[in-house]
Amino acid sequence: MSTARILAYGVLGLPLSFAALPIYAHIPHYYAAVAGMSLSALGAILLVTRLLDAGIDPCLGWLADRLPRRGLLMLALPVFGAGFVALLNPPAVQAGWWLAGALMLTYLGYSAASVAYQAWGADIGATPQLRTRLTASREGFGLLGVMLAAALPSLLAPQLEAGIARLAWILPPLLLGAALVSLGYAPPAPAATRSAESLWPSLRGVFGDAAFRRLLCVFIANGMAAALPATLFLFFVADVLQLGQASGALLAVYFLAGALSLPLWVKLAARLGRVRTWLAAIALAILAFASASLLGPGDLWPFAAICVASGFSLGADLALPAAMAADLGERQGRAGACFGVWNFIAKLNLALAAGLVLPLLGAAGYLPGSGAGLSQLTLAYALLPLAFKALAGGLLWHWRHHLEIAS
Repeated sequence: MSTARILAYGVLGLPLSFAALPIYAHIPHYYAAVAGMSLSALGAILLVTRLLDAGIDPCLGWLADRLPRRGLLMLALPVFGAGFVALLNPPAVQAGWWLAGALMLTYLGYSAASVAYQAWGADIGATPQLRTRLTASREGFGLLGVMLAAALPSLLAPQLEAGIARLAWILPPLLLGAALVSLGYAPPAPAATRSAESLWPSLRGVFGDAAFRRLLCVFIANGMAAALPATLFLFFVADVLQLGQASGALLAVYFLAGALSLPLWVKLAARLGRVRTWLAAIALAILAFASASLLGPGDLWPFAAICVASGFSLGADLALPAAMAADLGERQGRAGACFGVWNFIAKLNLALAAGLVLPLLGAAGYLPGSGAGLSQLTLAYALLPLAFKALAGGLLWHWRHHLEIAS
């Protein structure tokens, strides 16, 4: 497959990730500021809708194996775009109900599109190496979308809330243009990949694959190692480093390093194998987070270097595990169902990281902005992920012969 067609497939990752950042990062503050909602109401709505969102992914994966991939994408993308526009334009009254409905509409479209899109990449990749390149293309454009969404609000309006609201009108043309490129120029999935299995036999088949179960265990441990610092990043930068004003730039450095690292990881995976390459990335992340535990107020440049190192590791986390899952999904003939389960686990990691570590930090004495409990925050941000990363690396090495599929 030509590089142009691989890039054409990846383009759709940009608008999907462009919308994901506001959905997960900006919505709580936005609805509190614009709609005047209480934090307790916001928390309850976000928790329930995110759990429901995670729960429907296996069903969407099963559906993606019964419908043409691109047909499901064409159904899901308008729902996703309409939900996102509604989400960032709340009414003056009944904002809570509006938030719940708009989130579910957005989640439904986004999740269905994501599962179909990932399974499509698994279908058109004839070899493990090609699937790795397709995954890297998708995730590389996704990182560009995240950086664009992070930078635009301050450029679109002097006030953050107004800038976030204007993102709603950037997404539809961005989504349409990317969809035309991907659907028009990337290869269609082979018709032979469609499945007639009912839901439960399909899911039993997914979990019946021992290699996929092992990969999921590694993915869970590695995902928790990534979700914990992602949840605590802004708290750590503001309270431990006392560099809250630099948080946006540091995030941009992190994501840019991830995007730039993708070609390197793809080349290393082709030479060394994906398991050994992923292990190298895990080791790099461990070194980065161990160093973060030594930092204190004003350590901007050392932390920027850590953001570069951990961002490089992020590139491998995005490209390699999903490509390995694509191999296993195609081997089963259930790529959609596999990615439905895969996305469910990814969302569950994020929900558990926020749902467990924040209350525990509060109980341990950490109070944002007060200077209390900073050692506990450092432990949770910089050291606790090391245990999960080490567990992921140990499992990956132990099961290395079961997880590397030769071309």
